This record gives sequence, structure tokens and C-alpha cells, in this order.
Amino acid sequence: MCFVRKLIEQLMKFGIVGVVAFVIDYGLMNLLLAFHLHNILASTVSFLISLAFNYVASMKFVFKHRPDMARWMEILIFVGASVVGLFINEVIIYISTFGMNHDAMITQHTEYMIRTNIGKLVATAVVMVWNFVIRKWLLDDTHTNAMNRLRSGDKKLTPEQLEAKWERSFSHRLGLWSLDHTPDGWPK
Repeated sequence: MCFVRKLIEQLMKFGIVGVVAFVIDYGLMNLLLAFHLHNILASTVSFLISLAFNYVASMKFVFKHRPDMARWMEILIFVGASVVGLFINEVIIYISTFGMNHDAMITQHTEYMIRTNIGKLVATAVVMVWNFVIRKWLLDDTHTNAMNRLRSGDKKLTPEQLEAKWERSFSHRLGLWSLDHTPDGWPK
């Protein structure tokens, strides 16, 4: 039951950070749309600004720094996952206004904003799931043991088996590789 409570706590922290990032993203996008900026450009600017907040808050409150991974690798994973998230975001927003006039941001402004906002809501949900899964897999150091806690008593792995599984995991090997390849003077 402790695992479930910790997972719920982590999801709540992730959710709170996500809500604040969403308010930044959504609010700034709508402000830029009000000034007739193209929806793809407006959503890109707002996404990138909310991303900066999301990185700082996520690494401070949601995910723990892993001692087996260099900071630069954490940032690279976060940015890589965010680039994919940005692409997903932009495709969904593009689809939301597909078929409208090329000058819809001016001539059909209300419909353009409504359709963009609906697309943004859908994109936010899809990107949130993507971000949680990829960050949980690559940035959180507890995922191997967490899955073991879900197993019934006789099927749980021993501490030695868990350690061996962790040693073989992609996440751990990537982390160790990043430590070995960290330039002198960079924080580990």
C-alpha cells in the first residue's frame, strides 16, 4: 500500500507542476492569439516558456536527481522528451485549425481561437501522458523497485534480483555512461 501512496503523491506533485505549467502555456498562448499571432507560433512560444518552468519545478519537486546519472544527461533527456512533446503539441494544434482560411486568425478570429484552444486541450492531455511515461522511465530512479511492489508476495523479486535487474536496465546503463562521459568540471 505504501507504493500506491507514493505513486499517488508523485502523480499529485506532477499534476500540480503540470497545472501551473499549463496555466502559463495556455494563458500566454491565448494572449498571443489575441494579438493575431499564428497559432503554431503562439503555441510554440508559450510551450517553450512553460517548459522552462516545468523543468525547474519537475526536477525540484517531482523527480529526484539520480546519483547514477549526470545532470547534463537529465537535461538532455528532459529536452529530448520535450522536443517530441512540442512536435505532438504542434501537430494537434495544426490539425485543430486545418481547413480554415489562410487568414483565419484575422477573418475568423473567434472560431480560430476556439478551435486552437480545443486543440491545445487535447494536445496537453496527450503530451502530459508522454512526459510522465518517458520521465518516469528515464529520470526516476525508483521504477524498477516500484514494479516489484505491485507483485504478489510469492512473485516478488529478492533484493539481489532487484539489484541485478537495475544493473541491466537501460536507464541505469545510460546514467553510468553519462557519468563516464561527463567533461571535467561539469557537475555530476
